[in-house]
Amino acid sequence: MKFWDSSALLPLLLEEAHSEFVRSIAGEDGQIVVWWGTPLECRSAFTRLKREGILASPDEEELIELLEELSSAFVEILACENVRKTAARLLMTHPLRAADALQLAAALIWSGTPVEKNEFVCLDTRLREAARNEGFAVLPKTTD
Repeated sequence: MKFWDSSALLPLLLEEAHSEFVRSIAGEDGQIVVWWGTPLECRSAFTRLKREGILASPDEEELIELLEELSSAFVEILACENVRKTAARLLMTHPLRAADALQLAAALIWSGTPVEKNEFVCLDTRLREAARNEGFAVLPKTTD
């Protein structure tokens, strides 16, 4: 089981440069662990792509259906006070946006200790660095 950031989930649903990497990781992973807000972040990305003219409405609807199907199998780390407090600490420690701090906080809550035995799947450069500094093995290894 690995923790997945929304940046790594998008190439599972859309054809992108990193799709092959993340699909191979997903194939090895029994279950996908995500933060509670991850499905919303993915939908936000779909909407942005539609606004930018990269996706047509039918494509967006298909992606939403695929996301809902995939989400039914997610293990979700729910929004709670512990996640919020951990995210606040992460904001003071790493150059992260709030949503990224919440993602990493949820991963830390999920992982327990020792963090080093757990993997964090992510394509966002800043979040990858913060996760690595927090002790995670970050996947895919080839994006850095």
